Amino acid sequence: MTTLVSRPAATTGRRGTARVGRRLTVTLVAASVLLLAVLASFALGSRPLPVDQVWHALVAPDGGEASTIVRELRLPRTALGLAVGVALAVAGVLFQALTRNPLAEPRILGISAGASFGVVLAISVFGVSTLAGYVWFGIGGALLAGLLVFAVASRAREGASPVTLALVGAALDASLASVVFALLSIDARTFEEYRFWVVGGLTGRDLSVALQVLPFVLAGLALAALVARGLDALALGDDVARGLGHRIGLVRLGGGVAAVLLTGAAVAAAGPIAFVGLAVPHLARALVGADHRWTLAVSALLGPALLLGADVVGRLVAPPGEIPAGIVTALIGAPLLAFLVRRARVVTA
Repeated sequence: MTTLVSRPAATTGRRGTARVGRRLTVTLVAASVLLLAVLASFALGSRPLPVDQVWHALVAPDGGEASTIVRELRLPRTALGLAVGVALAVAGVLFQALTRNPLAEPRILGISAGASFGVVLAISVFGVSTLAGYVWFGIGGALLAGLLVFAVASRAREGASPVTLALVGAALDASLASVVFALLSIDARTFEEYRFWVVGGLTGRDLSVALQVLPFVLAGLALAALVARGLDALALGDDVARGLGHRIGLVRLGGGVAAVLLTGAAVAAAGPIAFVGLAVPHLARALVGADHRWTLAVSALLGPALLLGADVVGRLVAPPGEIPAGIVTALIGAPLLAFLVRRARVVTA
């Protein structure tokens, strides 16, 4: 009898150890991919630079052409790509977990529309003409939109359920989009300023923009780490989560605040970049499973790798000009979204 019990236990232990080992390997590979993307972001462009020149420009700048390119042009966009990529990918994991919708992404709660409204308001009403000035209005608009969605959804009969959050967010997204387009249609100057921001990309931003959004990104990541176990319980249903001792209201609130902070910071700084928040969580879950601690960690590595990779591709496709990273990610994301929708239909059927 003892032998019959011990063998399955040993087998389970070996499987658990193998699973952890596989996840660690995937995490290390994802970190290596991110490192390669960072190196490519520094080295590649209309003026390619060898790695040794990049390193010298970073640690011992001499005022030459290579130092100017690396420190004044590529360092700011690489730093911003890291912050925005992490924020969008982790926010995507949170939105998909909170709404239990595999096709959810950072636009689903109207937060991107809130950031857009803040930027348009800054340009048309307050006359802000610099990207560093847009950032604060974009973050403020995103935060207000997120708070409004949760406040309205919580007053519903079933509370802030996944369906209620999605419906309220979609309604707010449509309403704010209408206001934004109305303001753009009556003010040509606002439209010209807004057009540069709304394409989505990393070019034209200095290092101060990345430093402005960094506190919001760090706060969002800290909250996401705190609610990771609760998100695993929510995936089993509210009743099961309560039975396991989780306070689902606090889990949803913490996850929602984290997602709003991350999305607001990313969209305000780089514009509404598509695809990263939708695709990266799916890829991470395929690699490490549904445990949100691992999914969040791997997404935080793959998100910036993808965004920096798209930015590098945009530089190399049509030199000496550039294609914004937001356009490159959208071109990749459209067929992927069609695939995900088709796969969801097949599963439902």
